[in-house]
Amino acid sequence: MSILYFLVQQTMFFSIPLLIVALGGMYSERSGIVNIALEGIMIMGAFVSVFFISSYNDAMNPQLLLILAVLVAGISGGVFALFHAFASINLKADQVISGTALNMFAPAFAIFIARTFGGTQYIQFVDKFHVAKVPVLGSIPVLGRLFFQNAYITTYIGFLIFIVAAFVIKFTRFGLRLRSCGEHPQAADSLGINVYRIRYAGVFISGVLAGIGGIAFVIPTSTNFDASVAGYGFLALAVLIFGQWRSNKIFVAAFFFGIMKTVSSTYSGIPILKDLPIPNEIYKMTPYIATLIVLVFFSKKSQAPRAEGIPYDKGSR
Repeated sequence: MSILYFLVQQTMFFSIPLLIVALGGMYSERSGIVNIALEGIMIMGAFVSVFFISSYNDAMNPQLLLILAVLVAGISGGVFALFHAFASINLKADQVISGTALNMFAPAFAIFIARTFGGTQYIQFVDKFHVAKVPVLGSIPVLGRLFFQNAYITTYIGFLIFIVAAFVIKFTRFGLRLRSCGEHPQAADSLGINVYRIRYAGVFISGVLAGIGGIAFVIPTSTNFDASVAGYGFLALAVLIFGQWRSNKIFVAAFFFGIMKTVSSTYSGIPILKDLPIPNEIYKMTPYIATLIVLVFFSKKSQAPRAEGIPYDKGSR
């Protein structure tokens, strides 16, 4: 039973960042802007927030510091994503090239700043954020050990983000307008909707969530940041496609890939797997093999927004 508790907790550490970042990608792409810059935005959000944590590690309560770091990550990710929005919306640049440019810039910028101020590309921090047991909830039989022990507050923030993001895009006027701009922007414009503004909002929200996803990935899995999020931004794109740009399906897809990542990282602690005559490299390749298989089978049936990736020209019909 202890193995089950361990696997569930580890799955949370890997699934929650994927869920947050994929939801961010959903907001951008449902507005009509392809955002493959999620990897770079995650790196930027993680870099700024970890730098913030390392600067104030001993100055305040750890959980308060982590909440502030999440806010810093969201703001920095949102601001960084605005460069992609400007290039894609105002300049009508190729959205794939714009996103690729951000992916290339973010790690180089993070390494440069880290070396300039710290002499090394690694930013160290002390992990004081681990919650051994949530008061009251941690004592609930079974559920307490599964979800409220050996946890991080970022897990609960991730679930809250999912609930809010799903509600907003499905049941609010803003969500309806955002979806209409990704399906038929000309029709939305004819009804008085500012397509440019909605798309800016979609990309900004995407950046905020990707930035938060960056810190949500780094904190539970490391005690330093080296300008990398292990390809999680690209994995989140696979989650987005597998989830068909729909919040509920993205939730399922994120946990599917999270389980794959958990297996690849913790197979040596799983009795059934560690005794199999399978090379270590195969286990480490598991999430990426799963990504390729999913994309092969689901990309042909994808239900991407119709106007995704198409620059909108207000003067054309």
